[in-house]
Order: sequence, then C-alpha cells, then structure tokens
Amino acid sequence: MADTPDKAVLNGRVCLVTGASRGLGRAIALALAEAGADVVVTARSASALKEAAATIEGYGRESMAIPCDIHDEKSVAGMVRAAIDRFGRIDVLVNNAGGGDMKPLVDMTEWEWLRTIDLNLNSLFRMCKAVGPHMMERRAGKVINMSSMYGLVGEKKVTAYCAAKGAIIQFTRALALEWAEYNITVNALAPGYIYTERTSRVFDNPELSYAFTSRVPIGRIGRPEELGPLVVYLASAASDFMTGSVIVIDGGQTAA
Repeated sequence: MADTPDKAVLNGRVCLVTGASRGLGRAIALALAEAGADVVVTARSASALKEAAATIEGYGRESMAIPCDIHDEKSVAGMVRAAIDRFGRIDVLVNNAGGGDMKPLVDMTEWEWLRTIDLNLNSLFRMCKAVGPHMMERRAGKVINMSSMYGLVGEKKVTAYCAAKGAIIQFTRALALEWAEYNITVNALAPGYIYTERTSRVFDNPELSYAFTSRVPIGRIGRPEELGPLVVYLASAASDFMTGSVIVIDGGQTAA
C-alpha cells in the first residue's frame, strides 16, 4: 500500500500571523513553522517580532518580521504588500491580534469601547480586505480568526470584549460563505483561559487563579502551545472541507 501524504504538513506554505510578538500569536507562529511553513510575523513591537522571526528561522524556515498598526488601513495594506513581495503569496492568514480590559460598561468611555471593538473586530476587516483579493485571484487560501469562549457566553465587566468576539464568529460564518466559491476557507478558534504573559498577572496570583480555574471542568487553564495543533490543522489540507466553523478549546467551560 502506498504511503499516504501527511495532510497536516505545511511544507511550502506561507502563513501570516498578527499579534505574533508574544503569547498566543508567538506560539501559533512557532507551531506553523514546526509544521513546515514559512511565517510572516506582525505586531507593534519590532524587537519582540525580530526575536520571534529568529526563532522561526532556527527551525530551518524563512520568516519576516513586519511591524504594523492593525488600527490603520494603510499600515495593514503596506504590511501585506511587503509580505507578498518577499514570499510571492500568502496561503494562510491567522487573525490573532486582540485583547480587552475588565471594566463595567457604565465606567467605560466611548473611546475605550470603540478601541476594544476596533482591535478585536475591525482589525479582521482590514486584514481580510488586504489579503482577500490576493487569495481570490489565486483561488486558494485559509483564514483563521481568533474568537474566544466569550464570543459564545457572557461575562461581567467584559461586555465590549464579548460583543467583539461574538461578532467575530458571525464575521467568520458570513465570510466563509462569501469566499467559498474562491476555494478560501474561513474558520475560527474560541479559546478559554490561557496562560500568557498578559494573563500571568492573574494566574500567578493563587487567589485570583483559583477563582478562574475553579470554573473550568478540566481543573486547569490552557497553555499557548495547546492551540498550535488546531491552527496547523486549520491551515493544512486536512481541513479543506471545513469552513464557517468554530472550534472551542476551553477545558469544557462552555459545556457547563
């Protein structure tokens, strides 16, 4: 019997990851490189991006670090052009950049609300608008959007974040239908509590950590590298028949 090709291998693919200087984005970029992809990493921090790119190159893959302000359409368009000029194409777009702060709705300024929506949702519009025509012309591509379990359930003091992450799920479903005829798949991940540099201030505090982890049926929080295999799957030929879907990885929290 002939050997079956490993459809989860990304050899020769070019992936673009936003928010890739640290945390989930960095872990995702490294997982893609380990699976054989060349990876363009982008975020605001030039020095952290260079470190991430150097690590990817240490795996024997090519990488390019491009600082970018995802709040700015011109900055996004310039970054995408630079990536295509360097590698000739973008096969996979991972819209990872996002975030939000805990704050009661009535205490938020309009600027804080709009900033959260812009960072998490509008940035996807800018990235997909910039990369989309390239993928449509090639009639191939994969888009992976980072939502959250808070796109599926509500929580106190993160109304803006919940609203944005919920909108990402609908954005994913609608765009999957719009781009299906071009052989472009669009899917989303919805992680629960994950330990990163940003969340360490909570999870390194025993009292605060218990308040959160006690809500997770599996009894612990997730690790960034646990998202890597899912992203590799969505970026690979193994998921070619999957589009408009949302994969939840939250230790069972939204199942309760």
